[in-house]
Amino acid sequence: MLLCAEHLRIAFALDGAKSVPVRDVSFSVPENGRVALVGESGSGKTLTALALGNLVERAEISGEIRGKARISYIFQNPMQSLDPVMRIGKQIRENAADRDAEALLENVGLPRECARKYPCELSGGQQQRAMIAMALAMKPDLLVADEPTTALDVTTQKEVLDLVSRVADERGMAVLLITHNLGLVARYSSFVNVMYAGEIVERGQTREVLGNPRHPYTAGLIAAVPSIAAPRDAPLADIPGVVPPPTAWPKGCAFAPRCRYAEDKCKKEETHEEIASLFADCGVRCIRVRR
Repeated sequence: MLLCAEHLRIAFALDGAKSVPVRDVSFSVPENGRVALVGESGSGKTLTALALGNLVERAEISGEIRGKARISYIFQNPMQSLDPVMRIGKQIRENAADRDAEALLENVGLPRECARKYPCELSGGQQQRAMIAMALAMKPDLLVADEPTTALDVTTQKEVLDLVSRVADERGMAVLLITHNLGLVARYSSFVNVMYAGEIVERGQTREVLGNPRHPYTAGLIAAVPSIAAPRDAPLADIPGVVPPPTAWPKGCAFAPRCRYAEDKCKKEETHEEIASLFADCGVRCIRVRR
């Protein structure tokens, strides 16, 4: 196994209180694997990914991260991640294992002259390609793609993710895709972890999870994906409510306040330990799976 996180917990001190946006996350990434973390904004996906590279500051982190993988990141907003006053080529060469910036830019589909340009001179898709070139310069074993297609049009999204998939295959890298887009999960991952309220609530082979979701949250996410075959006047499905803030995680099952199947037992504090033990066996954090 290339990398394995076990019972990862991330906490912050806020005005004397403690916020725990990531409560108990365990997952693994095999060599050359294609793994996804999926869930709504606020589920803890990005913090989990950042913790893998020890990039979370001023936090209390417990649990265990095993593996010696070299990790590079592609962040969701390249304009905020790139230095606006430094040329692209210099940013790629800085502290990188691969000094040939022009060759790397060609590898990601950009002309060599982009090395002499500033980020503001590139389009959104070109900036993201430059970010990919920077990530490749570190010669990573694991490429973490954190919402890499945010704010890009549909055509450019496909181009960027096809590029990530191609270079990962060519270089023998594993990819951890962080997204809320189940369409991307279906196309670009073989194993998926569904996150909600700082925990993984369902995990398994992508085809099995998307084809036969067992957790109500996973089923709700899939139902909310618009279908091209649906009538034009058909209402869009949604999951009532929002992800609660880390300072107000519910007792028992975190999804219970939004779940149409929730019972009184689901909302009791002791139920949390029960469903955690079920999850370890079957990959679904829900008491209904054993009934």
